Amino acid sequence: MAPRPLQHCDLLLTGGTVVTVDDARTVHSTGAVAVTGSRIVAVGTPQELAGWRADTVIDCAGKVVLPGFVDGHNHLYQALARGLGEGMSIVPWLCEFMWPYSIAMTPQAALAAARLGAVEALRAGTTTIVDNHYAPSDLATTLAVADVIEAAGLRGVVARGVLGVRTDIAARRGQPQSLFRYSAADELLMTREAIQHRPRGSKVEIWPAPLNLTYVDQDLVRGCVELAREYDTKWHTHCCESSKDPEGYLDSYGVRPVQWLAKEGLLDQRATLAHGIWLDDEEVEQVGAAGAGVAHNPSSNAYLASGTIRLRELRNHGAAVSLGSDGPSCGHRQDLFEAMKLAVYAQRLSTLDPTSARAEDALELATREGARYAGIDAGVLEPGRLADIIVVDLDQPHLQPVHRAVSSLVYTARGSDVEMTIVGGQIVYRDGQCLLVDEEAAAEHAAHHAERLISRAGMHGLLTPWTH
Repeated sequence: MAPRPLQHCDLLLTGGTVVTVDDARTVHSTGAVAVTGSRIVAVGTPQELAGWRADTVIDCAGKVVLPGFVDGHNHLYQALARGLGEGMSIVPWLCEFMWPYSIAMTPQAALAAARLGAVEALRAGTTTIVDNHYAPSDLATTLAVADVIEAAGLRGVVARGVLGVRTDIAARRGQPQSLFRYSAADELLMTREAIQHRPRGSKVEIWPAPLNLTYVDQDLVRGCVELAREYDTKWHTHCCESSKDPEGYLDSYGVRPVQWLAKEGLLDQRATLAHGIWLDDEEVEQVGAAGAGVAHNPSSNAYLASGTIRLRELRNHGAAVSLGSDGPSCGHRQDLFEAMKLAVYAQRLSTLDPTSARAEDALELATREGARYAGIDAGVLEPGRLADIIVVDLDQPHLQPVHRAVSSLVYTARGSDVEMTIVGGQIVYRDGQCLLVDEEAAAEHAAHHAERLISRAGMHGLLTPWTH
């Protein structure tokens, strides 16, 4: 038999444990991944890929190679206020902390925060991020945030936060008038222009994002959904994070929020709903039947004592459930290793059933389900997929011994164990250093703007120790 001809690729990762997250949950205890351009071209054992020659070969012995993480809900602009807002539930947290912070945010500060957040995400193995940006949300700043995310090496979305005029529900919730800067017509016009600059298929897309399904005017929500359909993109919103959200919506409109979306024909696979905690049985079924997405944010949900989603039911009904870090001011760390672990623990505590979620489930949320949610061809290591890949160092005391790679990744690994982050075949983080961003300058700029922002927002009281 004639020998097989040699095949060429740009990058070959070999010798590590390869966790594919494919349909069969295949794990190669010693595997290899070949990449050409922005795509994976081969996955298997080193013997199966013995005929491949690469421009760059990376020995991954003692490491795990797996798909990069998708952060389905973030607020990068919040990076300048990390650690504040302690001991508050969602409404006081917003009214006394986040709204004053958001109103005081400048374009320059928002870009400094986004750059720092992008660095943190890449270092922790996130390759795609859905950044729900709404402060400030003018066209120039929205596009500049997208530029910062892409320049750092990330793939993702800037979901432009849309508020419109202050509704009665917003007023009752204590939201200040100064948050509501644009008319509904202006909101839709700016969002349209932003999408035209960064349409579907861009490395960093723009999505319409009515900020919260509960208090954004129904006609404006409808306008955002129609805009998403016109440009064949997705849309994003906060949905039922607080237990009072469905109740308040029912009082105002006579229907629950997700039920209204379904009734109006607005709930489909384009919808990505952040949180989705307080859904009733009918709404869980409606979200699943529509193939809509839900971003589960276990860290922020625990921090604000908001509750947890009905994970098993949502997935069983067909919803695309992603994990989210929910911003550096609420999730605190953009570390989806932490989110995976908390997602499992939250389900077990909520259901008192240790089988309600397992490590494999959590890893799927962070990878393949996150990619489905974001609408990208990634999240699985198999030929043809986007080469969004991370390499995690297992050769450390807190990770040894490794009996099951997936369990080690979910329960014992952390973002700092990521050794390499690859986005679209390009190595953007390696050996403790982001390759496309000046990390030291990013941190300095963020600190510079943070101090001035806290002063402008009048939030010095939040810097003092919290007491009963």
